[in-house]
Amino acid sequence: MSGRRYPPALVAFAAIGAVLVLVPLLLTLRDASQFSLAEAQEVLLRPLVGKLLFNTLTITLGAMLVCAVVGTLTAWFVERTQLPGRRIWSVLVVVPLAIPPFVSSYAWVSLSQNLQDYLGALLVVSSSYYPLVYLPVAAALRGMDPALEETARSLGLGRWSAFVRVVLPQLRPALLGGSLLVALGVLAEFGAFALLRFRTFTTEIYAEYRTSFDSSGAALLACVLIGLCLLCVLAEHRVRGQGRYFKVDRGTRRAPVRYALGRYVVPVKLFLAALVAITILVPLGMIVYWLTQEGAAAVTPADVSPALLWQATSSSLELGLLAAALTTLLAIPLGYLLARHPGRLPTVLERVVYLAQGLPGLVVALALVTVGIGFMQMLYQSTLMLVVGYAILFLPLALVGVRAAFVQAQPRLEESARALGLSPLATWLRVILPLAAPGIGAAATLVFVSTVTELTATLLLSPIGTQTLATQVWADTSTLAFAAAAPYAALLAGLSLVSTWVLMSLLGRSAIRAPV
Repeated sequence: MSGRRYPPALVAFAAIGAVLVLVPLLLTLRDASQFSLAEAQEVLLRPLVGKLLFNTLTITLGAMLVCAVVGTLTAWFVERTQLPGRRIWSVLVVVPLAIPPFVSSYAWVSLSQNLQDYLGALLVVSSSYYPLVYLPVAAALRGMDPALEETARSLGLGRWSAFVRVVLPQLRPALLGGSLLVALGVLAEFGAFALLRFRTFTTEIYAEYRTSFDSSGAALLACVLIGLCLLCVLAEHRVRGQGRYFKVDRGTRRAPVRYALGRYVVPVKLFLAALVAITILVPLGMIVYWLTQEGAAAVTPADVSPALLWQATSSSLELGLLAAALTTLLAIPLGYLLARHPGRLPTVLERVVYLAQGLPGLVVALALVTVGIGFMQMLYQSTLMLVVGYAILFLPLALVGVRAAFVQAQPRLEESARALGLSPLATWLRVILPLAAPGIGAAATLVFVSTVTELTATLLLSPIGTQTLATQVWADTSTLAFAAAAPYAALLAGLSLVSTWVLMSLLGRSAIRAPV
């Protein structure tokens, strides 16, 4: 396999994204290396760093535990019980993914500033990230062989015993994988923690850079954060690699048994109703409330400049579209290389790209600031640099969708087109792209919604005078101008919800086109 030949042009284009991902990682390590070993120990062994490490680890582990429990319970109730209104609940429990964590923190802080502590931070990040556990666990429950449970029950195991001894081991890869994704999200989170006044590595790195403009000290703290994130990435890949639970015989696909809730139907419905209230109704309700209020510490909606509102909206849309286009273009060559020419080299490039999952937006932004100041001053604080930062951050998201789209496009159709005399370009345009279009569109939509709701890289890299919906929510909430932030938060939540609906529609079309 080591002597395998790959199309040179395809490899060159596929490597561009991997090189971009390596830039912030290498620059952060270079900046941190400016400290001697004694200086680095002096900086990292400060009591402040110990407190930051304690806060970061406790909030990450706490969120993983809460999301694992809530996500698994919710998936079980929706997928494996005779829950009334099951289809409606299955949609409602995913909606929190469309509400950015810093918007949720804006809602809770404006409701009560007493939530600016560990419990408040845990509430916000858990309510925002638990769908990352729910979705893979629900998919695993749908795909699990019903015969496993039936056999266990026939051998005398009760419902609870069968779940613990048979179902839960089958859910382990999905549960652990989702929990590690939660950990990555929490480790990289900045906006929610900053608004909640909860100090973690991300908030301290941002504060140190803003106060001293010295990238070396921030880079040293960033290396600790990168190390924690990369540990989660490696653990997630290991769990995913070991999670091979399949049936020896395909047999006939049967729907799983749905258990009657009986006397537990009311408690389960109350649990789900409380979950929806905490994760959806409070954030959206507080936005609506502040749209109609005025106060001494808040600008009234009438005083919000329509021109600034339009500027922030148009900037968000423009940056989202540019980032979606660039990121998808970078993902297409590598996705096609992985789907049509699997081997060692494409796998190495893929793993390098996935390192971006372990690079928080703050770290990428600081590295690109260093590039702009030291090497490319003409690009410093330019739209192009900001869009490149988005592309580095969200390239793994695009690659997953793009690769799946090319895998679903059957190679036999491509081979038939070439055999009929079509050129490679014509085959791409007339055969491959139409087949892969829904999956590519889903990948681009995912990047778009991620870009529109991104905060940290936007704060550091956006050109002077550029305002987005996310940065306006941040700026107004930081000064307790909750009513002023409400229109921007409302538009941001609306864009996220619409984009998520488009994403789910495209994913549905992609699934329909997948070969049986």
